Amino acid sequence: MDLRQLVIVSKEQDSVVSCLCSLFNLKVAFNDPEIIHFGLENSLMTVGRSFLEVISPVQDGTTAERFIKRRGGEGGYMIIIQVDNLNESKKLVVQNEVNVVWESSHSEAQAIHLHPKDMGGAILSLDQMNPPSSWKWAGTDWEETIDSSVVDTIKGVQIQSANPASMKQKWERVLGVKNDGNKILLDSTWIEFIEDNDGRGEGIHSFNIKVKDSEFVMKKAEELNLVKGNQIIIGGVIFTLS
Repeated sequence: MDLRQLVIVSKEQDSVVSCLCSLFNLKVAFNDPEIIHFGLENSLMTVGRSFLEVISPVQDGTTAERFIKRRGGEGGYMIIIQVDNLNESKKLVVQNEVNVVWESSHSEAQAIHLHPKDMGGAILSLDQMNPPSSWKWAGTDWEETIDSSVVDTIKGVQIQSANPASMKQKWERVLGVKNDGNKILLDSTWIEFIEDNDGRGEGIHSFNIKVKDSEFVMKKAEELNLVKGNQIIIGGVIFTLS
């Protein structure tokens, strides 16, 4: 069980995607026409064998549009975790009385989206792929777009709230894991729960990306005017490097 995809919501999709691609040498693997069902359009980029997605509302009254208003602008929106056995994950979801707001039953990809009011912090999607090495949401040719010259993979995500310890316990129960401290440790990735100190309220605070050379990436971010107060910020999300 690991983080496989992190999602940013922004009304300025093209500029956010351009910044991500320029900084990390990423390539857009897929634009999914099916997400118009949610009133959205998207761009999906490969980060090694994990993914960054930028979505934008293109219809009125979407959940994404309400999110942007609630948090005062663009930002981290969804966390997608690849699980080994979705049926077992569903049992934990039911046991913890968490509502499922959407479900996919494709033969190649089974997934459930959990209600953010029940989980706190973000929309959480639990996804099982067939085969496990695949990723339906990235189309069929995504492996051809992998460029590891700058980045290796997604490593972690920080979620902020007024009560991070309580939120961590909710997520632990649903994921079926328990760790000391403020982090949930997955197989090779992590989710950290921190205090809300920036005034934006509950939600995703930062993404952690493993890169080949953090000094090189930071210098490039400065050249691209993506650094504010010693932090790389793209699409309302702080990007930390490991």
